[in-house]
Amino acid sequence: MITTRMNGMDRMIGGWHRLCLGVARHTAGLAVLFLIQFGVVPAAEPHQYAFESIQVPAATADEPRRQKLSTAMAVDHLEQGSVAWSGQRQCISCHTNGTYMLARPALSKSLGTPPESTLGFFREQLATLSAEPPEKLRKSTKPAQVIYLAAGLAEWDKHVTDTLSADTDKALRLMFAIQEDSGTWGTLDCWPPYESDAFHEATVAALATATAPGWLAAVEGGSDDELKERISRLRNYLRDTPVPHDYGRVLLLQAATRFPGLVDDNGIRDSIAMLRRQQREDGGWSIRTFATPESWGSGNRAGKLRAEPDFESPASDGHMTGLAIVALRAAGVPAEDPEIQRGLQWLGANQRASGRWWTQSLNTDSWHFITYSGTALPLLALQSCGALPAVE
Repeated sequence: MITTRMNGMDRMIGGWHRLCLGVARHTAGLAVLFLIQFGVVPAAEPHQYAFESIQVPAATADEPRRQKLSTAMAVDHLEQGSVAWSGQRQCISCHTNGTYMLARPALSKSLGTPPESTLGFFREQLATLSAEPPEKLRKSTKPAQVIYLAAGLAEWDKHVTDTLSADTDKALRLMFAIQEDSGTWGTLDCWPPYESDAFHEATVAALATATAPGWLAAVEGGSDDELKERISRLRNYLRDTPVPHDYGRVLLLQAATRFPGLVDDNGIRDSIAMLRRQQREDGGWSIRTFATPESWGSGNRAGKLRAEPDFESPASDGHMTGLAIVALRAAGVPAEDPEIQRGLQWLGANQRASGRWWTQSLNTDSWHFITYSGTALPLLALQSCGALPAVE
């Protein structure tokens, strides 16, 4: 990892943050991305993540591929990116520290217990978010932060301590306290795939609800009728709402493997068959084939996506290849399945020199933050198949 002083671009971004007085730091971060997208701030970025001594080089499509898969370099990217995002942005983001807490605890069986720095940050954020009135949170841009907060703490409890914590219980109750009457949560509709539609948020909430050790069973067997009703609303929303695209079907499949009553056996078989059809000739999967440009959120990325040179035949990427294998394995498809084996071969051949797997952003031509989940998901996929190399 290259370490230098914070450069001029970092100072420029910091200046934009300071101009956003009275606005939450998360919203300020989104404002910077908006300015970059529309050319107000130059798009060229020397670093993907930068904070104090951490400087992660920019992600690019032409980064050389590694000859041998390195688990250590991929994990280093996850650790560095999460710490840098939390330190610089001071918020929970779906695409970085939120993804870290969804993935890294589950990797404990292969990599050992994760460092507790991000857990400590999540606890701090729980205290901050819990201090806000639920009605104010519900109407803000923060429901996604609350959902990923609860989901991350639930994953930590399941895979690290194997015990439900008071913090996770508190976060889950806060999550349901800001739930909409429809059963889902308010969300932005402009940053696919994460903050793009309410259906996505609901699938992550379902994962959080079902992952926290013993929490769902305790609530459904308890006397808190209001909380039980809110959980029922979530189940009904995911069961009855038309899925917006095939990407949403993958998320629903993954949630259904933990949260009972979301998808019947026929629905699971159909989703598995859809994933098989979507596999590319090279063995990978591409997120761009799982939704039309217009069906991502409000469709505000449609023009950009349709203008991409490989729009008609997009390349496989780390994010979707990892997610496809994770979902198939969770649904009971064996690791020896030929399609899964082809996917694993693609992952083995396409890790980049930095330790990342390349995934082009659906939003900007700058940071490509989706390479973060595009690295976490391949690690989970490899582990799920007993194919994750030991750290050397």
